[in-house]
Amino acid sequence: MDGTIFNVQHFCVNDGPGIRTTVFFKGCPLRCAWCHNPESHKIQRELMYDAERCVGCARCVSLCPKGAHRIENGTHIFDRSLCGVCGECVYACLSDALEIAGERRSVDEIMSEVRKDAIFYRNSGGGMTLSGGEPLMQSEFAIALLSLARAEGIHTAVETCAYASEETILSVAKHTDLFLFDWKCTNEALHLKYTGVDNKEIRRNILAVDAMGVKSILRCPIIPGVNDTEEHFKGIGALAARLKNLLRIEIEPYHSLGVHKYGRLDRADDTREFGIPDAEQTEGWIARIRAYTDLEVRLA
Repeated sequence: MDGTIFNVQHFCVNDGPGIRTTVFFKGCPLRCAWCHNPESHKIQRELMYDAERCVGCARCVSLCPKGAHRIENGTHIFDRSLCGVCGECVYACLSDALEIAGERRSVDEIMSEVRKDAIFYRNSGGGMTLSGGEPLMQSEFAIALLSLARAEGIHTAVETCAYASEETILSVAKHTDLFLFDWKCTNEALHLKYTGVDNKEIRRNILAVDAMGVKSILRCPIIPGVNDTEEHFKGIGALAARLKNLLRIEIEPYHSLGVHKYGRLDRADDTREFGIPDAEQTEGWIARIRAYTDLEVRLA
């Protein structure tokens, strides 16, 4: 059993309780306008090219078996349509201008990484978190990892947009100790506009998992000019009131740290930037959500 991931990050403290190892799955059914991990969108491996780092050494030109790289008038031209994503150019690049996003990894390989931090899990109450992208898009791979981790006494968490069939998410829930649910927009039309899908199935799945008795946290990205509205804050409180196993609500203020990645994937036209909130604005959002719930509301 193997799957496609784009990162394994150790010593994470914001992806569930304690110190955690977070496995980032590649592939996502949503296209959130504020996404800071565009390399997670497609499940296939991709080549990322940073023109600003390129020094024009032309090593990639001589090594590429498909002719995807060439130098014209002293400028490096990368033709993505020819690229086979073999990685030969990445290994040869002297300036780290080229990078592969996504690799096939087996369950055993991932668990070897996860086990390295076992002592930290025991001392902090941490564990393994599956994130993305969207883990539910590779549900069999996710279940294999979760079931093995649980068998070894490792706490399991899944961060998810919850957009999948009910059968899929409930199958994953059987092996999951904690869900981190991304609740993006209460307004259905806005959710469709800014993510590409509606939120009816997402809401249904969150409620179905809660009915199983699985613990969860609502993680709410707040985007200025999109969902920083009283309607959404009230909607967060209303959803929280229906979840008997919800531990708390976390907000994730918009940031633009991933904007530069779109250009590296030749998707600059997909880039959208929003206002970056300051601390006062963020605290104001937290206070407004608290008006609609008795649960803890804090920054993620």
